[in-house]
Amino acid sequence: MQYEKAAGRTVHEVTLTAQSVDLPIPGGQMYHAMTFDGQVPGPTIRVTQGDVIEVTLNVPSTEKTGHSLDNHAGQLSAVPNFLAVMPGKSNTYAFIANYPGAFKYHCEGVNVIGMDQHVLSGMYGMVIVDPLNGYHKLLITRTATQGGHVVLNNTLVDPAAYEFTLQFNQLYLNSDGSYNQAYMFLHNTTWTVINGKPFGYDPVVTKVWKGAGGQNEAAPLILPVGQHIRYFVVNQGNMPLFFHIVGGQMDRVTQGNMVQAMGTQTWLIGGSQDAIIDVVYDQPGAYVIVNHDYAAIFSGAAAVQLAQASPAPNPSDAVPPVSSLPDTSIAQKTFVHCECTNDRAAQLGNMTGQ
Repeated sequence: MQYEKAAGRTVHEVTLTAQSVDLPIPGGQMYHAMTFDGQVPGPTIRVTQGDVIEVTLNVPSTEKTGHSLDNHAGQLSAVPNFLAVMPGKSNTYAFIANYPGAFKYHCEGVNVIGMDQHVLSGMYGMVIVDPLNGYHKLLITRTATQGGHVVLNNTLVDPAAYEFTLQFNQLYLNSDGSYNQAYMFLHNTTWTVINGKPFGYDPVVTKVWKGAGGQNEAAPLILPVGQHIRYFVVNQGNMPLFFHIVGGQMDRVTQGNMVQAMGTQTWLIGGSQDAIIDVVYDQPGAYVIVNHDYAAIFSGAAAVQLAQASPAPNPSDAVPPVSSLPDTSIAQKTFVHCECTNDRAAQLGNMTGQ
């Protein structure tokens, strides 16, 4: 990639390691997960439009099957780049991130065979590509009264935002925690997950993780009221995502670098599709992010948010790396929270000084 460096592009060298592990689900059970780096979703990668991503997939000799890596953030031939990497081997490829957005990466199984099991068992993640010229200011439209009449009250909000990542998926499981392909074909979901966990941000209503401790303790998202909030959303799964904020409205919905809607209630995000959603919460209180499919809500797709006067630490798996661009990311304090192994939780704690 020396020619890319000479051309002035920033090169991001990323290494992901395939790891099959057992991870917890509600009810004190475990399921057989396939992961990148021992966590579901895999690590979030963040770059700027025009950067080069050089990614290496390692498959340890202890893995019982091969894996692969398909990256939606780039334009490159699937063959040979996305071919299977067998146990004890590795593969490296590189691409230019030409378009902004929030993109999916995922395992393709062994040359597509078993792709459904690998992805739906946890081998997926997100690449955020920030627009080269930065994010636009957010237009907030409200109403006011003036001289006894109702008038529009428009405000431009600075692009800098408190940012969150939300990745939706499904689990299709047998009673022993193994993958059930027949359930997948029937769309018979066992659990719906946000960032790998069903109800992982819901300590209030369902309390399925309440008292679990460590990285599994249920925790809401904490938002500063009146501030710019930016969500990077990817539908990693098999079912449509009807993204909705109970008690809220979306001030702006962007896909790629095009604004698609302003002031909308629900946004449809198809499988392997994304959206960047900007919101300002005017009032303190509770606002719940859901997939507004009732089966999805009651099987795990609900995340409680609390809007309050001042910021507070947030779950680490919902907060992306800060952007390298100015006037983009407002840094947040986090605590370790993840669908991950204890070893990975310890690594994340060391990385963040926790």
